[in-house]
Amino acid sequence: MAKAQITFPDGTTVKVEGTPDEISAVVDRGRGPEAMKRRSARVKVKASSTRIQLVDLIANLIDGGFFRKKPKDPAAMKTALGAMGHHYPVTTLSGAMLRQVRSRNLRRMKQDKKWVYTG
Repeated sequence: MAKAQITFPDGTTVKVEGTPDEISAVVDRGRGPEAMKRRSARVKVKASSTRIQLVDLIANLIDGGFFRKKPKDPAAMKTALGAMGHHYPVTTLSGAMLRQVRSRNLRRMKQDKKWVYTG
């Protein structure tokens, strides 16, 4: 348990025992609604800075065994990514898949005049 003695600008002194999160919540309440707005704005910035990359999504498909049973074309990958909530055009997927082939994470072959990818 952490202990803190807080003196606010108006002269009010508060002694608090608890976890650091509880103490920071008491300090924010004491500062007023402006402090709560600033704190929530910081949280929003941190949350929006992490963005999922297409390379990571394709790596998840590879690790999950998406390409193991039978070769998949880019349209099947688009459908699988769409089911996960990530929507990319097929033209974007084909370039990303070519990079995976060049780094030897996947193999590709021509089947019925289309490129298909396998693990």
